[in-house]
Amino acid sequence: MLLQAEADALLAAPKHFLDTSTIDFRPGGHEIRELMDAAERDLFHFDLRRGSIRISKVTYQTRARRSIVLARLDIDGSPHTNPDGNKVEGPHLHIHREDYEDKWAAPVDPSVFKDPSDIGQAFVDFCGFCRIESPPPLQAGGW
Repeated sequence: MLLQAEADALLAAPKHFLDTSTIDFRPGGHEIRELMDAAERDLFHFDLRRGSIRISKVTYQTRARRSIVLARLDIDGSPHTNPDGNKVEGPHLHIHREDYEDKWAAPVDPSVFKDPSDIGQAFVDFCGFCRIESPPPLQAGGW
């Protein structure tokens, strides 16, 4: 379990990719890259997943301590039902919530996520949201 203040601090910490080579993000692709905070104290993981049949289905996710989801952006996936029963349609963002982990989602904020249908722009915007500096190039074949 992660306290909310700790989760917020981890998400807000400036981070960078350890491997800055181009990410080859083809349909059906799944890649995990490591991130390090600026103070070089905490290791994070960044997951990229892309649908193989519906190639517009994309998930970007930042994790701390191997398994704790800090934030996840889901694009063109199924609607999400929150613990209170409310459904979230369309692109949505999960942010860690104490006692609920990543079970809550909200529609994306258009002032933060300029064009969720653009896989490359969504990647850049999500990196900015997660305070990831200088993300590597993303090559999304089959787009």
